[in-house]
Amino acid sequence: MYETILVGFDESLSSKAAVIEASNWVKKHGGKIILVHAVFFNTEEFGFAPEQQEKRFKTGEKACIQTIDMITSEFGIDAQYLLCEGESPDVIIDVAKGKKADLIVLGTFGRKGLRRLLMGSVISDVIGKSPIDVLVVKTPCNKCTGQYKSILVPFDGSEFSKKAVARACELSKIDGSSITALYVIPQYEEMVEFFSTSSIKKRLYQEADKIINAAVSLASSQGITIQKEIVQGHSADNIIEATKKQNNDLIIIGSHGYSEIDKAIIGSTAERVIANASCPVLVVR
Repeated sequence: MYETILVGFDESLSSKAAVIEASNWVKKHGGKIILVHAVFFNTEEFGFAPEQQEKRFKTGEKACIQTIDMITSEFGIDAQYLLCEGESPDVIIDVAKGKKADLIVLGTFGRKGLRRLLMGSVISDVIGKSPIDVLVVKTPCNKCTGQYKSILVPFDGSEFSKKAVARACELSKIDGSSITALYVIPQYEEMVEFFSTSSIKKRLYQEADKIINAAVSLASSQGITIQKEIVQGHSADNIIEATKKQNNDLIIIGSHGYSEIDKAIIGSTAERVIANASCPVLVVR
């Protein structure tokens, strides 16, 4: 399924978690790993000290070699690394295209280890430009085993969420994963002056059941039986809560194309899920 896996590596704890997740996947399912370390050198800022560029390359190369040795010794698999000059998102995407990678794996937080999501920076730029799936791994990642037994798929009936269900079914065929499709009825009361009567609530749930059944039918067409769940409230909060309750080890979400308009609409939900979910999040293209 994922034969060539590219891992964005910056020496941070989160990128090391990404390396471990990718290594576990390859050990269990086969494939190969490529570490990509981007060295950005601002000539305007550091032009007076050109030796800093060489220093950064040497530091990055040392970290990559040590990590490759760890992968070989602990997982018994081969891996390679590439040192490239440029901004991380551009380097990662260019290498992914050049190497015909099937999956990009990233850590959630940046080099400084600050507990903040780098949406609008490396992660969002990579997801926005990537032609392939992107797996975002938490740090620390106690559940990172490269094998997924319980998958949650937020589903809204869109083509993007249908792709997420299809990918979940592929993984289920490999790992025997259980799958739950989750539909969240929006809190209309908070968006408009909306008065929800019992009759309206019934119709909302009927429509929700119709939507979620499309996910069940899609999975069934691939020979997979999935569970369904309908809740009401804020999407991100309910996705995160459902993941905790079901002890999922993977969330799969559709990319929604990540156009400029889409980013403004769905960005906050995706960011909150990636930042607060207790398991890795796979963004499907």
